[in-house]
Amino acid sequence: MKSVHSILALALLAALPALAHAERGFEVRDLAKLDRVSAPVLSPDGRKVVFAKRVVDFAANKSATSLWIEDLFARDAAPPVRLTPEGWSVNSATFSDDGTRVYFLSAKGGSMQLYSIAVAGGTPVQLTDLAVDVGGYVVSPDGKRVALALEVFADCKADLQCNVTRSKEREERKASGVVFDRLFIRHWDAWNEGKLNRVFVAPFAADGAKITQATLVGSDVIGDVPSRPFGDTSEMAWSPDGKSLVLSARKADNVEPWSTNFDLYMVNADGTGAAKNLTAANKAWDTNPVFANDGKTLYYRAMKRPGFEADRFALMAMDPGTGSTREIASKWDASANGILLSEDGKSIYTTAEELGQAPLFSVDIASGEVTSIIKDGTVTAVDLAGPTLVYTRNSLQSGDQLFAAQPDGATPRAITQSAGEMVPDVKFGEATQFKFAGWNNETVHGYVVKPWNYQPGKKYPVAFLIHGGPQGSFGNGWSYRWNPQTYAGQGYAVVMIDFHGSTGYGQAFTDAISQHWGDRPLEDLQKGWDAALKQFDFLDGSKACALGASYGGFMVNWIAGNWNAPWKCLVSHDGVFDQRMMGYATEELWFSEWENGGTPFEHPENYERFNPVNHVKDWKKPILVVHGQLDFRIPVEQGIGAFTAAQRQGIESKFLYFPDENHWVLKPQNSVLWHDTVNAWLKQHIGQ
Repeated sequence: MKSVHSILALALLAALPALAHAERGFEVRDLAKLDRVSAPVLSPDGRKVVFAKRVVDFAANKSATSLWIEDLFARDAAPPVRLTPEGWSVNSATFSDDGTRVYFLSAKGGSMQLYSIAVAGGTPVQLTDLAVDVGGYVVSPDGKRVALALEVFADCKADLQCNVTRSKEREERKASGVVFDRLFIRHWDAWNEGKLNRVFVAPFAADGAKITQATLVGSDVIGDVPSRPFGDTSEMAWSPDGKSLVLSARKADNVEPWSTNFDLYMVNADGTGAAKNLTAANKAWDTNPVFANDGKTLYYRAMKRPGFEADRFALMAMDPGTGSTREIASKWDASANGILLSEDGKSIYTTAEELGQAPLFSVDIASGEVTSIIKDGTVTAVDLAGPTLVYTRNSLQSGDQLFAAQPDGATPRAITQSAGEMVPDVKFGEATQFKFAGWNNETVHGYVVKPWNYQPGKKYPVAFLIHGGPQGSFGNGWSYRWNPQTYAGQGYAVVMIDFHGSTGYGQAFTDAISQHWGDRPLEDLQKGWDAALKQFDFLDGSKACALGASYGGFMVNWIAGNWNAPWKCLVSHDGVFDQRMMGYATEELWFSEWENGGTPFEHPENYERFNPVNHVKDWKKPILVVHGQLDFRIPVEQGIGAFTAAQRQGIESKFLYFPDENHWVLKPQNSVLWHDTVNAWLKQHIGQ
């Protein structure tokens, strides 16, 4: 018996390496625990790159972000090393003008302040000690001053201590009621406290003393800079001579909730004088100011149609002296996502969606000629200095991975790991793009993802994912919320259709969904489903569930009453249930009003045309409804209404409620619960 046990033990030991590298599917716990890299910045000579890396402490249900640095010219090609100390969570790195130090923000001392650290490492030096948190910063071209984005009470103006006093007074009040006299009363996931993001300027002290006071600039620019909820410091730019800044702002007035009119304001950096509106003639969105090195040209991005948040962003050039403007690459039917000037100032690097990809392009400023630099996947961040281009890229196979290359994109080299390298025992589902004739006989694209354990000749149940936006895309990119690999990892095939309204297929294609939420995209989804079944014989059309969030949640609610035959179950996350009430309860009114051709009191018939609530009597299929309490974009009552509609009719249904999440589910443990609940729902109804 002893010898038999020994033989068995040896056999088990021999099998351990194989077991350790056994292939398995990707699942939500992998997704939640993956390190995330972002925001690469180059030293002025292009030699060193600093980037942020986010690491999740899953047990503690939180994450921390540190800065890492790599010498791109080193012969030994050593891996990146940590730059900021352990225990510091940081963000927003930039290099000093001489390349010897790195600036960043951290709340290590109890509030978010500006720090710097030597490129060689060491102890960070605190540069600001302000009475309020620093939300963002841009260092002046000469490196002697810094523009700071601070959230302050509008009537406190330049008195930072006033904000501390005002906050304390509010905390000590016995009554909790708040009186509003205009919208916004709330935005995204926060109630309006009467504060604005405003820009202040302060000099760096020659003796290293901390900055404790700053000067408000553009005091007559009454609007959030950066904008809420997702604006950043690309909305502010120094002039090369350091005498002024240009700010992109929308007026915080009584029409703000139905306006997309951002303008570019030139303000004096010393806080004196009145702001000059450079783009007053354009009543749509102007943003992302970038000066040419000589200061004679201001580049920016602009939309043309007021009230439409998904209009095409054109690249523009302005003479700040005369105000004359021209569009660069006017024949390029794409919406530019950013502006990064080449070293010689002759071209602009930008990303834009294109046929299910989001590549990096170079646009010649003089001719408007557009050249693909990085051709596939989704490029999310870019920097350029000296002989070096760095960028982060993701795809359906991996989250953001950092690469370094030549300025033309040649000889790319991976600096960080891909998802596959971080979870080497995982096998990802293979993705294939396909196309078909959709609404109006126009070409529509989609993706099919095979299950991780795909075998020829077998059929697999299907997760039919419907993207949000609606001006969005389920293309060749990675998501930490709706990731098809988490379904492929459960043994499902995945089908995703970029229906009319999706981005990356020309502006007319994107425009086609407005006032047509329930017909044109539904036709695309129906024809896309039929085309996928014909083109991919491993799809089991008799075992399929439809899932979507935001607009995708609306479409699931719409499908429930208008096209429920193919589905064994439905999942509606943060979806519109009652269009008319949505028009009154959402915060960014411009969205509902553009998509429905006006206000709900002027055109109530438009809100009823594609209103899921009017088709509840035709609901039949089991439905899982998900909603977050802090979702002010599509308020939680919309989800409760959908769940009530199902329950009242005796339709099998569940309601997953998050009291601490907004339009997205962001906390690691909540994300796992979301996926576990959805996967259990799919398993119950289509197997695996």
